[in-house]
Amino acid sequence: MTDRLTATDMAASGMRAQAVRLRHVSENIANADTPGYRRKLVSFREEMDFGRKTGGVDVSPTRLDKRELPRIFEPSHPMADDEGYFQGSNVDLVVEVADAREAGRSYEANLRVFEQSRQMGSALLDLIRR
Repeated sequence: MTDRLTATDMAASGMRAQAVRLRHVSENIANADTPGYRRKLVSFREEMDFGRKTGGVDVSPTRLDKRELPRIFEPSHPMADDEGYFQGSNVDLVVEVADAREAGRSYEANLRVFEQSRQMGSALLDLIRR
């Protein structure tokens, strides 16, 4: 195995990482109104192979946002306590939409690197054939 990844391998690892991030953002948006739902978070770290940095991106295990859940007053809600409150979700839709846009743009940038690297390899092969 090589110490360094090729440009296509690095771009592919970036696309995989952003896809995981987009999946979590989608789950957060879908559950924004679910009582008691905690926002899912993911972070990136440098990929390691037997203690060596490969240059790729790895996704950390999923974490839950530790921020306090908002208490919502709605006495008629089935999950309301004796005082009429229930725990809402700590998902902020503005933050989630911004994260989705950033992840989408990062995915597209990695896709462009992947395509450009593939085109350069193809052009190199054409030059060698001549």
